[in-house]
Amino acid sequence: MEKPDQRNFLIAMVAMIAFVFAYQAFIMKPAQEEFEANQAVREAEQQTGPTVASDAPAIAEIKPVEEALQDDARVPFDAASVDGSIRLAGSRIDDLSLKKHYLTVDKEQEVRLFRPENTEFGYFATWYWADGSKLVAGRNSPWSQVGEGQLTPGNPLILRLETEGLVIDRVISVDEDYLFTFTDTVTNNSGEARQLRAIGSIERHGDYKEFLETTDPGSSAKNGLAHMGLMGVVNGELRLKKYKPLFQLKDIKGETSEGTFPSDQGGWWGLSDMYWLGALVPQQDQFFAGLVDKRKLSRGQPLEVRTESAPLTIAPGESQTMANSLYAGAKRFDVLQQYQNELGIPGMVDAIDWGWAFFLTKPFFYALEWLSGIVGSFGWAILAFTVLIKLPLVPLYNQSYKSMAKMKKLQEPMQEIRERFKADPQRQQQEVMKLYKQEGANPVGGCLPILFTIPIFYALYKTLYVTIEMRHASFGFLKDLSAPDPTAIGNLFGLIPWWSAADIKAIPIIGIIIGIGILPILYGVTMAAIQTLSPPPPDPTQRRIIQAMPLVFMFVFGGFAAGLVMYWVWSNLLSFAQQYFIMRRNGVDTEIGKFVSRLVRGKKKAAD
Repeated sequence: MEKPDQRNFLIAMVAMIAFVFAYQAFIMKPAQEEFEANQAVREAEQQTGPTVASDAPAIAEIKPVEEALQDDARVPFDAASVDGSIRLAGSRIDDLSLKKHYLTVDKEQEVRLFRPENTEFGYFATWYWADGSKLVAGRNSPWSQVGEGQLTPGNPLILRLETEGLVIDRVISVDEDYLFTFTDTVTNNSGEARQLRAIGSIERHGDYKEFLETTDPGSSAKNGLAHMGLMGVVNGELRLKKYKPLFQLKDIKGETSEGTFPSDQGGWWGLSDMYWLGALVPQQDQFFAGLVDKRKLSRGQPLEVRTESAPLTIAPGESQTMANSLYAGAKRFDVLQQYQNELGIPGMVDAIDWGWAFFLTKPFFYALEWLSGIVGSFGWAILAFTVLIKLPLVPLYNQSYKSMAKMKKLQEPMQEIRERFKADPQRQQQEVMKLYKQEGANPVGGCLPILFTIPIFYALYKTLYVTIEMRHASFGFLKDLSAPDPTAIGNLFGLIPWWSAADIKAIPIIGIIIGIGILPILYGVTMAAIQTLSPPPPDPTQRRIIQAMPLVFMFVFGGFAAGLVMYWVWSNLLSFAQQYFIMRRNGVDTEIGKFVSRLVRGKKKAAD
């Protein structure tokens, strides 16, 4: 082959490899950022009321969680999905663990979502009441329990607060999942009309990346894979802003305006992590505004998101009741969908970051969830899903493989043309194109399926990472389908139990090589097997580049979710079987076919 042809081929190969490596960074990631930017938090000029003065004291000492829990009077709660306690001062939920979710696959420690203010990474929520710019039921108001007993789904917690001519009777209930409801009856005994606003507050302290590690180890490294930060639905529109730009407000000098986001169509407002959500859910038939207190952030204070109701005018001797809720738990699809459909909370299922390709990721998740219910696990569901995805593409792949079969049969005539017109590249190209036309071959026909496989690859990649149903889902030796393959060459794929794959992968340079697991290796093997069915490039340099690609992609896939690599290995095996059948049907002898024939002949000779 002439040097210009070699150069063009090398350029094409480098471009293809760069395309695959950079697809997430330069195509998917910008698209995701644009998706978020178009729905980003937009400042509104309208304010629902004057800024509320904070009654937050300075934190004197950071304590361990268990020690901090002993400092205040508390009422415990226990439900099917959550447990913890409510601090009576401020009626604050600041101690909440998720009973069905654990930090690691060993299931030794529950995920603790909320924790007291005077601990590292304090995170808590409640509902306040304000009269103008003054909190009348604030962070440390002395609520008292009416009656006895802990809060359970069948036993609501009844609290009372008497303050400044007001009596607030609060009933806190919890369901079997993650929804706490604060039903407040406010009675005005002051002798004059009062205008009060219900204020929901979620407050988070400390560095957000370090905090993420406390609730889900490794999740901060996936910060680009799923939205983490401010999230809410107001006026039927999903609004997003990541933690990083929110926390960067701490570097702003001086005062910063307070962002306000009014809604008269219901909705919710909160903070989202990879798999967890803390969200304020105001009474859905009332106007509310979601706020981000940028002034506090600019002064280096904790991140706080709030909701505020429109002012309620309560005449002397009159009582009014309002029911506001708090979602504190895992972003389980079935739970979110139930709240959206049965309670009329709009957009709850979008707390899961489906991404800009939601038209693929949502159906993919629905299919996997449905299949897992039939076949018994998400591992088998992924294998069945691969078959369902490939079935509609069978005709396309058949045409592609037929084109490749024709190209493989034309290798010898094409080589003859190159030798005959070696000194005339233009004539050589003309003769090759003439040969293509005579035989009905299309040199790019084999590339068509990639137009469909790359979007499928990305959508499944996103689905496996962002849905909690995949988190810690096991299948065979895989303990977590959303995490990379846990095996490694360096520990003989788990036979050396005292050396984990994570330890091996942490070794500089050499860890990249000996940290590769079984699934990435199988991917490389199946990719190489498929290559044997394709027409090989005539030039030795080209062949070496093509032959190196399975090795390159084996290391690339080493860090991908095990469920995704398992999908790709199984897809390769199905593609190999289909392509081999098409090749044989079109009379093309393949390297694999030759090997099988030699093996069969060897067995016959041995038998004779």
